[in-house]
Amino acid sequence: MEDYDVIVIGGGHAGCEAAAASARAGARTALITHKAATIGEMSCNPAIGGIAKGTIVREIDALDGVMGTVIDRAGIHYKMLNATKGPAVWGPRAQADRRLYREAMQEVLRNYPNLTIIEGEVDDLKVSSKQQAASSSLLTAHCPQMQGIVLKNGHEIKCQSVVLTTGTFLSGLIHIGDKKIPAGRASEAPALGLSKTLARFGLALGRLKTGTPPRLSGRSINWKILEEQKGDNPPTPFSYLNQQVNVPQISCYITHTNAGTHKIIQDNLLRSPMYSGQIKSTGPRYCPSIEDKISRFADKERHQVFLEPEGLDDDTVYPNGISTSLPEDVQIQIVHSMKGLENAVILRPGYAIEYDYVDPRELKPTLETKKINGLYLAGQINGTTGYEEAGGQGLVAGLNAALSLKGESFTLSRSDAYIGVMIDDLITLGTSEPYRMFTSRAEYRLTLRADNADLRLTQLGHKSKVISHKRMEAFNNKLAALNAAREKLKSLQVTPNELEKLGISINKDGVRRNAYELISHPQVGFDKVSVIWPELNEIAPGIKNQIRVESMYGSYLDRQNAEIREFRKEDSINIPAKLDYSVIPSLSNEVRQKLAKHQPATIGAAGRIPGITPASLTAVLHYIRKQAKAS
Repeated sequence: MEDYDVIVIGGGHAGCEAAAASARAGARTALITHKAATIGEMSCNPAIGGIAKGTIVREIDALDGVMGTVIDRAGIHYKMLNATKGPAVWGPRAQADRRLYREAMQEVLRNYPNLTIIEGEVDDLKVSSKQQAASSSLLTAHCPQMQGIVLKNGHEIKCQSVVLTTGTFLSGLIHIGDKKIPAGRASEAPALGLSKTLARFGLALGRLKTGTPPRLSGRSINWKILEEQKGDNPPTPFSYLNQQVNVPQISCYITHTNAGTHKIIQDNLLRSPMYSGQIKSTGPRYCPSIEDKISRFADKERHQVFLEPEGLDDDTVYPNGISTSLPEDVQIQIVHSMKGLENAVILRPGYAIEYDYVDPRELKPTLETKKINGLYLAGQINGTTGYEEAGGQGLVAGLNAALSLKGESFTLSRSDAYIGVMIDDLITLGTSEPYRMFTSRAEYRLTLRADNADLRLTQLGHKSKVISHKRMEAFNNKLAALNAAREKLKSLQVTPNELEKLGISINKDGVRRNAYELISHPQVGFDKVSVIWPELNEIAPGIKNQIRVESMYGSYLDRQNAEIREFRKEDSINIPAKLDYSVIPSLSNEVRQKLAKHQPATIGAAGRIPGITPASLTAVLHYIRKQAKAS
């Protein structure tokens, strides 16, 4: 085997994005996974996107990642969540055909320039004992440097950077009732050696838990008596490169738990490893097991369960909403207690899985570890949950693993993207439970919308030379169309009196208004404006929607953009790596300890650490400026 610039370990959603991003940035990249046939596997729910998560997918796509294009080749049920609310909280989501998604991802990566796929199990990492000659100005002084990996068969492969994306495989342990099965996911062995390696490096490890529901046979479900949930028609593609979705679309269905279901669970609660004491780690608060739902929300008479087919040619159904680790006999009773599932056959029982993760406060904004130069972490190993969160981290880690070879880096701030919010939350605050992205975590969600991810990020990626010619051409064409449409709308003007003659009543103040202003008026809108000026019908639907949102939020966006400019001033003031806080006057011991532990990269990041006061920030800022002048 040849040596590589970057090695990505793991073929899940974080690993796929990391490998593609590294290769796209020009690095000779290898993706090492247990089985090439499982690359792109959807280990849990067969869907991409959702509230906040869908925005992350659009951001990945805007930076030329692969998740958006792949789901558009596999999506069988598209739905814009929160469509009746404002665009700031829209959540594009697509149910996927598992096989089509996996095959599309594997085809994309097999044909990706600069990328080699290797089957094997990585058992250890090799690092230097001292600082190597710096090919990158980003290397941290006195830290060991990544040198390569060691496979379980003893074979060594050299590299300069490693991206570790192990998902739930680090010392993974599956629980079904009192049964315990060492595994990274169903029927796949865990990664044991790497947990020991990370502990040997001195990285702080913790233990988390997640779970999955039983899989059902669709042939055994009484679909006729269930509530049908149709998808959007036509479906809206995820990728900005796609104009339409050509995959056949299907419906999902809904059933509910009931009093009988709840009694079965309550009667068997102590047989659940979560309640028997067998599992001691923390699970996802916002995606709880059915045992947790029944216990925490005892007043609720029923809980919704979405029955999601896993493929066009696959009989398997995913009952979204009844994740469980109860024994198999109890799972059968639970399923049979629900409407339409009275005779349902369980193809595979649900289970909980415990796994090791690294405290994300061990990481820099680039997702490089603070203790090992050239070692990057992405996905569930950083304490997150969800394909989308994993993919966003994978993209950032992969880009930086490659760019660091040239002394460059790529970071996203809280004002740039949901991915930036997520990474800042993780590296600043850490997490004691699986982290999931929500719109409420973002201060600037009016700006960070799903519809404008390309306008926010594609040019940013282009500056780092990580955007393909094809995507840049598509982006420039869209930008030109947007600018032309705006100019056209602003050139068309009308008075209130002229509008009244056309049956449109607005404030008669004698002020001429242009079409761009009028489309934000609740009494007018784009449809009526297009009646007044029929030439506006020539504007493409996607461009119309973009301008409609801009116009609707105009004054709010102006105010938020001013806030973002202020935020960026603070966030752009870098704090020197390994700053000795003990020599800064007026800092309390508590503040010194917190700053030394977190090692924030900027003044803005320091201010988001709980307990760090404005006075403390002023003292740090004064010291940095004083040292800069002295040098």
